[in-house]
Amino acid sequence: MPDTPTPRSPAARHDVLVRGGGAVGLAAALSLARQGLQVALLAPPPAAAVADDVRAYALNAASVALLQTLKVWDALPADARTAVHDMRVEGDDGGSALHFSAWAQGVAELAWIVDAAELERALAAAAGFAPHLDRVAAPVPAALTVLAEGKDSATRAAWGVHWTRHGYGQRGVAARLVAGQPHGQMARQWFRSPDVLALLPLDRPTAGHGYGLVWSVPDERADALMALDDAAFEAELMAATGGAAGTLRLAGPRQQWPLSLAQASVVHGPGWVLVGDAAHVVHPLAGQGLNLGLADVAELASVLAAREDWRPLGDERLLARYARARRAPTQAMAQLTDGLLHLFAHPHPAMRQLRNRGLALVDRLGPLKRRLTAQALGL
Repeated sequence: MPDTPTPRSPAARHDVLVRGGGAVGLAAALSLARQGLQVALLAPPPAAAVADDVRAYALNAASVALLQTLKVWDALPADARTAVHDMRVEGDDGGSALHFSAWAQGVAELAWIVDAAELERALAAAAGFAPHLDRVAAPVPAALTVLAEGKDSATRAAWGVHWTRHGYGQRGVAARLVAGQPHGQMARQWFRSPDVLALLPLDRPTAGHGYGLVWSVPDERADALMALDDAAFEAELMAATGGAAGTLRLAGPRQQWPLSLAQASVVHGPGWVLVGDAAHVVHPLAGQGLNLGLADVAELASVLAAREDWRPLGDERLLARYARARRAPTQAMAQLTDGLLHLFAHPHPAMRQLRNRGLALVDRLGPLKRRLTAQALGL
């Protein structure tokens, strides 16, 4: 492979080089530095302005636990994280629905919705004060390189790792909204062939009335939505949601990005490992993208912490343990999201009837609902 990681010499200063400054890269750097490893972080400096970032993450219990361990969770502003106590998923026949509740699951919350920019700022601030962690402006020698550059990683391509990508012909349209009625800590999702629309409760910009919008639509529909003025876009939102969340108003700009299913051919090699979107990308309809990345980080940290004293950090057999542990969860989530998308996007009337009956059936099957919820929670 060209430009492969440089093995660490005995006199080298760093044990690990983390490439990537997003949430996954920062979490990886902090997690490994906590073990006393000397970590170099190669990433752009943190952005000063966050006003136009409309992204919101849905975090499960496992992700929150990791952020608590890193002393980042409690550093988030109170209005940058909102607990989800209930979730309602509706089909496209106007009657079928699936309801999940934290009370029925026996947990404090189903998930947390977090302001993406604030989370990354909190992680970057923690990295700035962490012992054993240095920001570097260029690659440095290290026994292990952790690649967390995201789905468009240039380093992954330079290393010759094959990237299999299936474009859905869809884009995610995101925005921040203010609702006329309180969100009640309920997340809402509509599967309206071929759209998937999610409203994620977030106490920004208005406490109790804010939502993060993620609307997955075909490319041509995305073009049309992005071209609308605010009033026309809000009218489309009201038509799509039927007013179930009250009157919805835009609280800032709209953003969009292409949606795909992607996987690296290999996620490790001698002296290097891939994590997060550099290793795998799934459709956002289940809100599990960052959870998968943070689970990568937790597993990698666990594997490295448990290594034999004589085994070097970049040992390929050691890194294979990480790859084996993460293979089944990432493949299962990819298959789940891909399968759901194709099921709910199919235009045939028989498929529409099947999926809507399926929603109603699952809603009545308590044990199955609890199992599905536990998997999404990371329990």
